[in-house]
Amino acid sequence: MRKLIFGMNLSLDGYVAAPGDDLGWSAPSDELFEWWLERERAIGLFLYGRKLWETMSSYWPTGDEQPGATPAQVEFARNWRDTPKVVFSSTTGEAGWNTRVVTGDAVEEITRLKAGDGGPMRVGGPALAGAAVRAGLVDEYEIVTHPVLLGGGTPFFTAVDRWVNLQLAETRTFPGGVVLTRYVTKPAQA
Repeated sequence: MRKLIFGMNLSLDGYVAAPGDDLGWSAPSDELFEWWLERERAIGLFLYGRKLWETMSSYWPTGDEQPGATPAQVEFARNWRDTPKVVFSSTTGEAGWNTRVVTGDAVEEITRLKAGDGGPMRVGGPALAGAAVRAGLVDEYEIVTHPVLLGGGTPFFTAVDRWVNLQLAETRTFPGGVVLTRYVTKPAQA
């Protein structure tokens, strides 16, 4: 069975994007970017909701060709293109860069993918991840908290309908006061 990981950058007050889908507050330091790159290299399949797919696919297909791209950004772009991806959307047509689009039941498809063989999967986008959380499919949470209060926007956690007990697996501090907390899901107690 494959591991499913949900992780994103978020503000101290719990948002992954400011109003208007502004991500300007979350520019990573070189050290944080290297950490994300290392984590992404270990992923066997990316699972995206439509909005995050649009954000990622608007930059990373040519991220290695951008003026001033760092070696880590060049490697991130190449890894992103090469890693298989699934986009869950009823409005996205065809998608390039080693990607297929699923228009049906996301939880059903994620459950099917998780039961298969392969490396870990990363679910991205709070709405898609929220469905996976509510279905009990997420095994690990990587929460990278930036020292900023946004006061609104897109929340990291959409409404959950039950308790999810977690165990702290790692903490780490990055430049600028950014803090990683990584949790694994604890098995339900009988």
